[in-house]
This record gives sequence, structure tokens and C-alpha cells, in this order.
Amino acid sequence: MTGDHYFTAEPTTAAHPREVEFSVAGRDYTLASAGGVFSAARLDPGTAVLLRKAELPTAATTGDLLDIGSGFGPIGCVLADHAPTATVWAVDVNERARALTAANAVRIGAGDRVRAVGPDEVPADVTFAQIWSNPPIRIGKTELHELLRRWLPRLAPDGVGWLVVARHLGGDSLQRWLVDEGWQVDRHASQKGYRVLRVTR
Repeated sequence: MTGDHYFTAEPTTAAHPREVEFSVAGRDYTLASAGGVFSAARLDPGTAVLLRKAELPTAATTGDLLDIGSGFGPIGCVLADHAPTATVWAVDVNERARALTAANAVRIGAGDRVRAVGPDEVPADVTFAQIWSNPPIRIGKTELHELLRRWLPRLAPDGVGWLVVARHLGGDSLQRWLVDEGWQVDRHASQKGYRVLRVTR
């Protein structure tokens, strides 16, 4: 056994390349994945609920969009595909995840608009029209709160954030915490034990 987690910066787990197939809003995707990244073998159920229930960007969506904790890139690639003039910042601490996201962006023809970067590589002056995340709950509550405090304030004044959290992993308590932090939070949808939260200023 190794000590790797999907939030390990440089995973040593064998890559074992594979492909993950899924559909969102009538569009089919086949993305490259590998061991050592989040939900390597399939589209994570929470991510699937998020992409099914949240309001996807459209061809009219412009500006910068943020995918926090990109994994191999399913959220970032779907955002880029649906918003062909937007720039997607796909942030992950995991080097292998960033490489996969970049490769998958090329696969869907969005290699020039998806920026697979580490957290410190996002320019400080960029604000986001939309923030999307299936946040890494397992890093712990304190670290999760720090993560959200880092990125949510970068939401544009009229921007919207979309989060998915399993109820049994604290989805309802996270909603209360966000409200206490001063955010407007609506439980947009619930499905298969997951909460989809819509976050605005």
C-alpha cells in the first residue's frame, strides 16, 4: 500500500491509464484517466449529480470559470465544451491530474481554453463568472474551509458557485457554514444522497 491520496501533489501510484466514458446534457465524453487521481475509474457519482442538476454554462457564457479540484478534468472539460468562448481554470494540487486535464482538454478541442494549473498559478487579479467544485471533503473540515475561503471570494459580483456534497459527509453542515460566512446559499437540488448548492454573494 502507498500513502497516496488524490490530493497528493506527486502521486507514486502506478498510472494504469484508462478511459472514462460519460454523458452530460446529451453530449458524450471519453476522457483519459489514471490511477492516483480522484475517481480514476469512473465519473464520480457526486460529480455526475452536479453536472446533471446544476445550470451548465451556455454558448453565451463568457469570462473565466473555475473548476476547484479538477481530477482528470470531467467538470472542466464539460464547462469548456458548453461555453466555447470562456476560459476554464482547472485547479488541482495533483500533478498527474493536471496533466490528464490538459490532455483531455485537447481531446475535446479546448486545449487553448482550459488552463490546468496548481492553486498558486492562478493570477491574483482573475475573478470568476462561475465556480464549480465537487470539493475534496476528505482533506478535513479545517482544510476544506480554508479552500473555500480562498476561492469563493474570487467570485465576480454577479457570479455563481456550484458545489456538490454528500449529505452523509456534511452537506447540510457545509451549507450552514457557508451562510454563516456571509454567502447566499440555496439547496438547488438533492439526488442520490448528494446536495447541489448554489452559492452567490
